[in-house]
Amino acid sequence: MLRGEDVHQKTTLDNGLRIITDHMPHTRSASICIFIRAGSRYESDALGGISHFVEHMLFRGTEKRRSSRDISTEIEGVGGTLNAATDRETTVYWCKVPQPHFQRGMDVLCDMLLASRIDSGDMEKERAVIIEEINMSYDAPSSRVGLLIDALMWGGHPLGRDIAGTKRSVGSLTRTALMSYVTQRYRPAGTVVSIAGNVTHEEAVAAVKKRLGRWTAHGQAKAFLPYTPKPRRRLRVERRDIEQAHLCLSVPGVSAFDPRRYALDITNVILGEGMSCRLFTRVRDELGLAYSISSYAEHLSDTGALTVYAGVDTSKLVLAVEAIAEEFARLRDETVSAVELTKAKELAKGRLLLRLEDSRSVAGWHGAQEIIKGEILTVDEVVAEIEAVTADNLRHLAAEFVRPEHFHLAVVGPVKEVAKLRGILEE
Repeated sequence: MLRGEDVHQKTTLDNGLRIITDHMPHTRSASICIFIRAGSRYESDALGGISHFVEHMLFRGTEKRRSSRDISTEIEGVGGTLNAATDRETTVYWCKVPQPHFQRGMDVLCDMLLASRIDSGDMEKERAVIIEEINMSYDAPSSRVGLLIDALMWGGHPLGRDIAGTKRSVGSLTRTALMSYVTQRYRPAGTVVSIAGNVTHEEAVAAVKKRLGRWTAHGQAKAFLPYTPKPRRRLRVERRDIEQAHLCLSVPGVSAFDPRRYALDITNVILGEGMSCRLFTRVRDELGLAYSISSYAEHLSDTGALTVYAGVDTSKLVLAVEAIAEEFARLRDETVSAVELTKAKELAKGRLLLRLEDSRSVAGWHGAQEIIKGEILTVDEVVAEIEAVTADNLRHLAAEFVRPEHFHLAVVGPVKEVAKLRGILEE
């Protein structure tokens, strides 16, 4: 891709498992990402956090590698990195190793995937670890406010729940439940193995087929619960005796399948990405209201969001929320200049290209697209989509979503002026 051509290749095994590769002969690394269609939106409230719990347990030991230390030493012992992440719609296990150790990395990941013991004793230890992880998120105001805005945006839907679950749900999960969940969701047809680095497609396919070619599953995996927008509470304040007020102000966005996603991404760049964005310039540089302020766009299979985060002096909370709301309104009421639009496009393209110099990022780029959308756009195709975004596209998108009834605000801190915050949302 970064050599001026699309070099990714795809092979689907007889069991439905998809293999995506990008041969990067100029690198000395090999990166492997195994994406599973398992995430928090597939869970009931009673099983909240089970996807994340399973992810943790796969690092606890297999029949061949009996402990987490045995697993990590195999990769770290050759200078590699091993990790995983659970999201709302996917779980990914990955490693990056020096190219001569590609087979070792492949063997460790596949062993974890197919032969994890999920030992009852290890489960109790990991349960305590995850509960501490939940406690840590609760204690960190910047993390806590992100959970609150999700709950506001998506209400009682699984999308609005902490990916890690609750202490109650995690505390009640059994080994039988975990094993059943793995059987349901860990299936070759719902798996993508994405490999990038100094490994040919033929080598990669042979390595995957050797280890996962006989992997089978029975029955049909259940689809996730679709998201349907509904009127709901739009303000959540959690009072805490801390030095700052942490806030998230959010509006709806568009899904990963919506062609307007690139317009939303450019809107996000203009609004809150980098030190020259509107929010940084106005709220931090001009008004001095915040040290940390930024925005992010989320694209899920059937919904999305555009969210601003800031940590501000508690005495200036109302002023900060007003200023952020004004910047949102500018997107709706004013046409972005050609100069600002070009700058945003160049930032978006440049960061994409720089990120994809790394084999781990390339493997993740391909695998994430394939597992969510079932298709992969090349860098050139994405760049073309970015270039095609117009100022009118941005304004039409903002006109649809940046409306008072769509604003949702979450705040964590020593908040007193709740009525004024509610008034801003209703203006």
